[in-house]
Amino acid sequence: MAAALLANTLYSLGFVLEKRALTSLPEVSIRQPARLLRLVLGSPLWIGGSLALAAGFAAQLVVYRTLPIAAAQGIFVSGLVLLVLLSARLLGEETSGRERYALGAILLALLMVVLSLREGSDTVSQDAPYPLILLVCVPSLAAGVWLYASAERRTRNRHRRPTTGVEYGVAVGLLYGVSSLAIKGVAGRLTTDGIGGAVLSLLGSPYPYLLLFTGVFGLVMSQAALQRCRASLIVPVCTTVTSLFTAVLGTLSFGEALPDEPLRLALRVAGTALAVAVLLTMPKHDTAPQPSPPAKELASP
Repeated sequence: MAAALLANTLYSLGFVLEKRALTSLPEVSIRQPARLLRLVLGSPLWIGGSLALAAGFAAQLVVYRTLPIAAAQGIFVSGLVLLVLLSARLLGEETSGRERYALGAILLALLMVVLSLREGSDTVSQDAPYPLILLVCVPSLAAGVWLYASAERRTRNRHRRPTTGVEYGVAVGLLYGVSSLAIKGVAGRLTTDGIGGAVLSLLGSPYPYLLLFTGVFGLVMSQAALQRCRASLIVPVCTTVTSLFTAVLGTLSFGEALPDEPLRLALRVAGTALAVAVLLTMPKHDTAPQPSPPAKELASP
């Protein structure tokens, strides 16, 4: 539990620091990944945010070795409250009434998932069949990249109203969902006795290669989306998609059984359905006031 709360804090702080750094940088694009990386790596504030996210990743490894996937996701999503508070305080972002209701409904949905858990009765699996992992992850990666590219094409339309970033959040959330399953797999491989055996076991699995793909593409896609959309909306959407993806498909892939009691099963299914319904009905166009751009951006041609 302590590691999960620490991961929440580090992830929220990391995203906010990266967003603050991106607001002072020239516009970045996924079509120029080398330029994007050069710009962000030249920002000390962005590097600080990335280090916070990396530390959150380490805490997440500890969580996956001790908690069932669904339980871990429920705790991780509770960090949305901290993220929204930090975005308002440090970034000057405001959410609309409809968005606040949506975020509240998402938290309610994931609370239902947490209530469906029972300590001691939920199994913590360490491994999954590799063909099944690939069957789940490869189409999801393709869907995430396709959805992001579609959102980019629509955004380039000059007559289109500003987007809230829901499509970006869903796309990046799919990639991070795959990354989350890979982290779970890595945590299981690290239980092998001896460093050499653990490394060989890890390299013989698909997990490091999935992490490499999601790390590279997720970094480029998330930074471009985070620069043009509000962190207080895009990160909660991304986190919700990641959590639902991991809790549902991860539970099935790693063989962590669903509750056998009708009430607990109903809570888990209803919570998942509510979160999906909220995502489908969230506003697609931005109406919330945006923070003023930095002075040096106003002076640029």
